[in-house]
Amino acid sequence: MPATYTLIASNTLSSSAASVTFSAIPGTYTDLIIKYSARSDESASNTSLMDVTLNGSSAANYSVTRLRGSGISAASGRTSNQTYLYFGLNNGPSSTSNTFTNGEIYIPNYNGSANKCLSHFSAQENNQTEAYIDTNAGLRSVTDAITSVKLNCNGFNFVSGSSFFLYGIKNS
Repeated sequence: MPATYTLIASNTLSSSAASVTFSAIPGTYTDLIIKYSARSDESASNTSLMDVTLNGSSAANYSVTRLRGSGISAASGRTSNQTYLYFGLNNGPSSTSNTFTNGEIYIPNYNGSANKCLSHFSAQENNQTEAYIDTNAGLRSVTDAITSVKLNCNGFNFVSGSSFFLYGIKNS
């Protein structure tokens, strides 16, 4: 169990934004965790994907394994050689009004010299037949320390009120 959580940065949007970036992440922690509450403006769906890019790299060295349940069905899949990680399904305009998807991205040993693994869990809030729970395991096949994380709304925008928090964790 982590001994300390320290808030490194936070961003609550006062207007829509296509992405949120945490940069200049210090190397003084053991692990990183991002907690978020987000909603998108994608009008064609009650959900939109969020993607994650580390250190601004769009090299095809990301892979992800995912498990998703909707209240109606379940699905799983794996992609590799991607230019970013697909994580999470955010509430959209056809979701219940003023509800946000809540999620967490955990990055262990972000400052180490091994490939970077990430885990993700999110739960969509929705008073309809379908609402998604999404869990992912991601890998970036590169060994440099993580100094920035970009969360992108995959061609759409995070709406005002979406909030993102980056914490550093020390295990000792």
